[in-house]
This record gives sequence, structure tokens and C-alpha cells, in this order.
Amino acid sequence: MAKQDSATFQNVIKGLQQTIEDQYNLRDENEKLKNIVQILEKKLKTREKEHENMVDKLIMEIKNKEKEHNHEQSKLHSDMNKQLESKMEEHKKLMEKKDLNILELTKQLKAQEKEKQNEIFKLQIEFNTKLERLQTKTLKVQANPTALPQNIYRKKLQHLQEEKNKEIEILRSVIKDLEQKLDKRKDCYYKLRQF
Repeated sequence: MAKQDSATFQNVIKGLQQTIEDQYNLRDENEKLKNIVQILEKKLKTREKEHENMVDKLIMEIKNKEKEHNHEQSKLHSDMNKQLESKMEEHKKLMEKKDLNILELTKQLKAQEKEKQNEIFKLQIEFNTKLERLQTKTLKVQANPTALPQNIYRKKLQHLQEEKNKEIEILRSVIKDLEQKLDKRKDCYYKLRQF
């Protein structure tokens, strides 16, 4: 009976020793796991910090790019406005110059038109005077046919009529030519005014 009790106690003691040993092993393993968790937490914090730094850096880069883009856009807008103003000024000067040219041409055309009208008027007076002289000469010759021999009278009359007809044709041609030139100048003047 005593042997049996002793064996039972020994078994209990062995069981307790095994339990204690298992507890120690578990505690060691638990310590190891705690250390691993601490290391992982440190690594995680480091990674988080790196990530935050990277995000901050990217945000800063984006802001800088936005500033740079805004500056370039403002500069481009300013340059385009300057170019537009320059072109508008240039166009304005050209238009003013063209207006002055048109005004000058209009004055010249008016002066030429007046000159041509005066010339036509003078030619008409000259034509009428010559025509009147020829008609007077013809009437004189017709009124005094006995003063000259018949052949001379006819020849002179024919010559005077031919001369008269030639001068009339020449004057008519000159007047027609001048009127055509005047019409062309008037057309040109009206076109310029319309422009």
C-alpha cells in the first residue's frame, strides 16, 4: 500500500514538473512572440512614417507643379495679350495710313476731274469757235461765187468742208476720249469711297 502511494505521488510530482516545464516553455515562447510583435510594430511605425513622408513630399511636388503651371499660364496669357495689343496697334496704323492714302487719292481724283472738265469745256468752246469760223467762211464763199472762177470756188469750198469735217472729227474724238477717261476716274473714285 505504501509502495502504491509512493508511486502515485511520484507520478503526480512528474506531472507537476512537466506542467511547470511546459509553463516555462510557454513563457519563453510568449516572450519571443512579444519581442517579435514589438519588432513588427517598430517596423510598421517606420513604414508609416516613411509613407507619411512620401505623401508629404508628393503633396509638396504637386503644389510646386501647380505653382509652376499657374506661373507659366499667366506668362503665356500676358505674352498673348501683348502680341494681340501689338497686332491691333499695327492694324490700326495700317488702317490710318490706308485712310490717308484714300483721302489723298480722292483729292487727286477730284482735282483731275475738275481739270478734265475744264479741258473739255475749253475744247467745246474751241470747237464751237472753229465751227463758227468755218461756217462763216463757207457762207462768205457761197455769198460771193462770182469773185472766183467756178473751179477754184468748188475746190476751195470742198477743201474748207474737208478741213472743217476733219477738225470736227478730231475734236469729237478728243472730247469722247476725255469723257471716257473722266468716266473711268469717276468709277474708280466711287469704288474707293465704297471701300
